[in-house]
Amino acid sequence: MMGARVVTITSGKGGVGKTTVTANLSVALAMRGQRVVAIDADIGLRNLDVMLGLENRIVYDLVDVVEGRCRLRQALVRDKRLENLFLLPAAQTRDKSAVRIEDMVRVCEELRESFDFLLIDSPAGIEHGFRTALAPADEVLIVTNPEVAAVRDADRVIGLLEAEGKGPARLIINRLKPDLVRRGDMLDTAAVIELLAIDLIGIIPEDEAVITAANTGRPVAFSDNSLAGREFHNIARRLLGEEVPFAPLKEPGFLERLFRRILE
Repeated sequence: MMGARVVTITSGKGGVGKTTVTANLSVALAMRGQRVVAIDADIGLRNLDVMLGLENRIVYDLVDVVEGRCRLRQALVRDKRLENLFLLPAAQTRDKSAVRIEDMVRVCEELRESFDFLLIDSPAGIEHGFRTALAPADEVLIVTNPEVAAVRDADRVIGLLEAEGKGPARLIINRLKPDLVRRGDMLDTAAVIELLAIDLIGIIPEDEAVITAANTGRPVAFSDNSLAGREFHNIARRLLGEEVPFAPLKEPGFLERLFRRILE
């Protein structure tokens, strides 16, 4: 049996949606029969447990494992909705130096034997702990918003990845707003890909359901009627090697088509 694929999900700056992506991709892969551990490597700022709705079930965390207070299996929290999805939570009360690079590599090596995917929610690329989350990675996904500052920071991280010999990364553009793109107030997908020069694996549209999901601990990937949820499933399918075309995010409405015809 092949060991698990370790996928680190990172970004240049905070607040672009790394944790949302990690939670939803974990759910989408688990719903496709994959055995998944979502690992929160953002020590001191843990949020992955809340996104997954598992915060009340945590007994031990990653730092407890590393410091020998429990066995790795004891720290894994099983998601009752999906029996093949687990969370390895971060410690809330420690700083990022509590987990060293060799600790993270050892934990992932131990987990590889029993799972198909380990998804690591990394601190942003400019923070301490980024290299620790990166060390065990077989693959890296970079999350950016289609805004100049976020893309510039993502470009810096791509440079850091290349320096660490990890890459080429693949790109997830998160919170794309087609209306703003059409008005020229937001970078379009082609511009972001051209600027970063890495392959695209997903485009997540802005979706109010994501905020509701974050507050209720039920990721949108559980839902059939969420635009963002469907796209997380498409990314999961692409990770599994399927050829999934990138769908247009919004069909032009009747008035828009009419207006275009008049302009032609």
